[in-house]
Amino acid sequence: MPNTPERPRRVRVQRDGPLLIEGPVEVVGEDGEVTVSHRFTVAVCICSRSRAFPWCDTSHRHRRRPEPSAPGEGKEDKEDKEGGTA
Repeated sequence: MPNTPERPRRVRVQRDGPLLIEGPVEVVGEDGEVTVSHRFTVAVCICSRSRAFPWCDTSHRHRRRPEPSAPGEGKEDKEDKEGGTA
């Protein structure tokens, strides 16, 4: 599917989500297999958890990365709940 020089293909990048690409698109896998979608917007998986890979099936929503916590954060709360002193 050729791109037109008048209007380049738009790709939107989302934190913790798929790449959203204006379609139609062809995706060529590592093995050379070509997968085609004629939709107006296509969600391409970048987390490799999708059962419909290369298309996103929202599997990334089931596993969130843990939020980084500050050193010692939450330690006092745990001791208070266990009857210790903070």
